Amino acid sequence: MNPSLFECAVAATAFKLLLFPAYKSTDFEVHRNWLAITHSLPVEEWYYEKTSEWTLDYPPFFAAFEWTLSQVARLFDPEMLKVENLGYDSIQAVYFQRLSVIFTELLLVYALHKYIRTTSPFPRGHLLNKFRYIQTSPETTKRSSYAAALSILFSPGLLIIDHIHFQYNGFLYGILLLSLVLARDPKNHPTQLLFSGISFAALLCFKHIYLYLAPAYFVYLLRAYCLGESIVDIKWSNLIKLGGSVLAVFGVAFGPFVYWGQGRQLLARLFPFSRGLCHAYWAPNVWALYSVLDRVLIIVAPKFNLPINATALHSTTRGLVGDTTFAVLPPIHPRTTFLLTLAFQLLSLLPLFTSPSPTNFLSAVTLSAYASFLFGWHVHEKAILLILLPFSLLALKDRRYLTAFRPLAVAGHVSLFPLLFTEQEWAGKVVYTALWLLVFLTTFDRLAPAASGRRAWLLDRFSGAYIALGVVVVGYASGVHGWIWGGRWEFVPMMVVSAYCAVGVLGSWVGFSYLYFVA
Repeated sequence: MNPSLFECAVAATAFKLLLFPAYKSTDFEVHRNWLAITHSLPVEEWYYEKTSEWTLDYPPFFAAFEWTLSQVARLFDPEMLKVENLGYDSIQAVYFQRLSVIFTELLLVYALHKYIRTTSPFPRGHLLNKFRYIQTSPETTKRSSYAAALSILFSPGLLIIDHIHFQYNGFLYGILLLSLVLARDPKNHPTQLLFSGISFAALLCFKHIYLYLAPAYFVYLLRAYCLGESIVDIKWSNLIKLGGSVLAVFGVAFGPFVYWGQGRQLLARLFPFSRGLCHAYWAPNVWALYSVLDRVLIIVAPKFNLPINATALHSTTRGLVGDTTFAVLPPIHPRTTFLLTLAFQLLSLLPLFTSPSPTNFLSAVTLSAYASFLFGWHVHEKAILLILLPFSLLALKDRRYLTAFRPLAVAGHVSLFPLLFTEQEWAGKVVYTALWLLVFLTTFDRLAPAASGRRAWLLDRFSGAYIALGVVVVGYASGVHGWIWGGRWEFVPMMVVSAYCAVGVLGSWVGFSYLYFVA
């Protein structure tokens, strides 16, 4: 008998409790500092405080979230709430912050519960059918929705980023998943679309990275909730309710700061374009491949008399965080990344506009995440979850989708390995990720229905070869390079991992785009 989602959540929590002494990144200090800022200072000073280099740079709802946590944190250790206590990490502080991630992640568990319930068919007369939100889906079975939910619950990405490296993505993705679930049945429950839009607006006020998904939400809610069968058939009542609700959410979040004349300061904190193009080599996107190509061209440039920008030889294309300059290739500007991202996002919105189905909506959300990750400015490696989580809900649609999902699952998780660079965590991250890939990709392969059309033969071969190559890449980056070269070429392993993962994400995007636009 399969364990329930609740039993799995308890088991996952027990495992996460064992990780309390594990490595923690500077993000631990970031959030401790934000606890101190929001607890110790008046609201109007939150976005000006700069005692620490880790200044508050999330939207106001997340700042309020930190303030709420700080009311409990003072019961654990009041010293952690002093702004001047930089780098403070007492046992009490560590336990509180680790526990706060686990506790707030319960929202994700609830969202997964809702996801399973709204996709699982129940017998006629079943008690759960009496609730309005319960709907059966012909595309999904109880077993497949359960498997997809467990793959997210036990995600190595969330484990590495939240429970070791340290962040609150489980809580935030819980809001996103709830919003996606609410948007799944627009014909029978149109009011849920309104709540979907409201919850997504609230999510944007928690973390603005979700702006990447906003175009898909805008088009879907406009077509499915605000317009009738024709684009000239405007449902004014729905338009006013949705527009007013979204404006109200943003008004509550940003209104006070605009009233205090802090709008410009807040925007400067939220959108620091002074940062470079690449967030080191760890984000596996187009610009990582561009950076690798630049380093290769430096070697061959003398043979072909190519000009070299000498000041760029020690830039962030070597794997460090900072401004990015290129030695041989032309520079990339923020406007270029914005236009590329917008262009590919707009392409994905065309089928959604003409056919605003829940499946097309989830596909457009996934493709919007792909475009922003692959072509965006200063993309963090952790943003791969923006693609992985919504795609997880589509991976079992049929075997072609699963084939496109496989390289993403491998690349997305392997790309997070450099976040945990200490020896103590090496075995844990590799073994846990390998087990997750083995269990869930095997399970998905067994559950995914046969494709309704011609199988993507080339993508299937690419997927198999790519997974096999991953073993070689991880082995080389983890030890073989050091054994061969010692301390020389210290950034090559990171370059190899980044390039390998970028190829996987790019190949997955191509395959998914083919299925969305052509198949």
